[in-house]
Amino acid sequence: MDIQKLLSRQAIETESKIVLLVMDGLGGLPVGPQLKTELEMGKHPNLDKLAREGALGLADPVARGITPGSGPGHLGLFGYDPVQYLIGRGALEALGIDFPLKPGDIAIRINFCTVDDSGLITDRRAGRIATEVNAKICAQLKSKIKISGAEYFLEPVKEHRAVLVFRGKGLGDKIADSDPQVVGKAALAMVGEDEASKKTVKLVEDFLAQAQPLLKDEKPANMMLFRGFACFSKYPQFNEIYKLKACAIAQYPMYRGLARLVGMEVVEAGAELEDLFAALKNNWAKYNFFFVHVKKTDSAGEDGDWARKVQVIEAVDKQIPKVTKLKPEVLIVTGDHSTPSKLKAHSWHPVPVLLWSENCRPDLAQEFGERACASGGLGRFKMKYLMGLAMADALKLEKFGA
Repeated sequence: MDIQKLLSRQAIETESKIVLLVMDGLGGLPVGPQLKTELEMGKHPNLDKLAREGALGLADPVARGITPGSGPGHLGLFGYDPVQYLIGRGALEALGIDFPLKPGDIAIRINFCTVDDSGLITDRRAGRIATEVNAKICAQLKSKIKISGAEYFLEPVKEHRAVLVFRGKGLGDKIADSDPQVVGKAALAMVGEDEASKKTVKLVEDFLAQAQPLLKDEKPANMMLFRGFACFSKYPQFNEIYKLKACAIAQYPMYRGLARLVGMEVVEAGAELEDLFAALKNNWAKYNFFFVHVKKTDSAGEDGDWARKVQVIEAVDKQIPKVTKLKPEVLIVTGDHSTPSKLKAHSWHPVPVLLWSENCRPDLAQEFGERACASGGLGRFKMKYLMGLAMADALKLEKFGA
């Protein structure tokens, strides 16, 4: 029996409330003369107080040494084994904008990017173009591109991201991304692993062949990369497994999509950090599990902006009293993966975890940081076990066995 099935058997309904605050890409690496990570360098007295009263640890989103994408990272946070429940980012982007995916649809995330005259990528995100520019480009492409063999849908998501969906018979998603993940290289060839996936590749290649001449004069979004091929199917539902009424408070479409994938209700939040915590307060009476997602820690890490990542962490810390004032029975602060600004990318390093509850066993930690977490009372564990800890500390699990 896997851990989710066990928790489903032991879960009981109670009024206690759990807040899972996720600072995307929270983990870092020591840099500079101080040899401190962004989390260790930041001034965050409210998080440090929670650390002194709670328990710390480190979590591996997938397994030791494995660098996770955002999808696997969040599925681990929600208690799903990310290897068993692997899903491509395309489906998450589509769900995040409320696109009505049907079983068998193939969803693909598009990154608009910049290439030079020789076809080499100079910016994988096209300068994070404005969403309004993205929408205009997508509208132009949809008005000109005609595809036979399947129905297609193209929708803008946010900034440089869009989603392409193919709907037809016999399509597959076993296709590697065309994004090489680095600049200075050309887009990779897409190769299907089976006949169904090869059929999808032909559709994408036809779409791209028609899109290229339409994009060539765009600046900076003169090319596109295809990522996260995903055949949509239903997932076990979070609320049914844990007997919770859960909501997601997230500003970026993909994370809203992840929440919808597992059956959480998504509530509206504005564009600013403060809006996330206002939405938490406004919806407090309606739910007993709250997934609150902060994106900008990850964006700063991917941009290699160590100082900005520190600033985001400090800004989140100032919001913590708004959470504690609501008196949740359990408050967890963590990330979905590490994004050290030193690497400008996701990494394999375990993620800091802070668990506060009146029922947790405090350790000796005096502050919230990677080194403190390494010696914390929670130890080092797989992220998929975090929900079990949250449920236990919220007194939502019955005793196992006689």
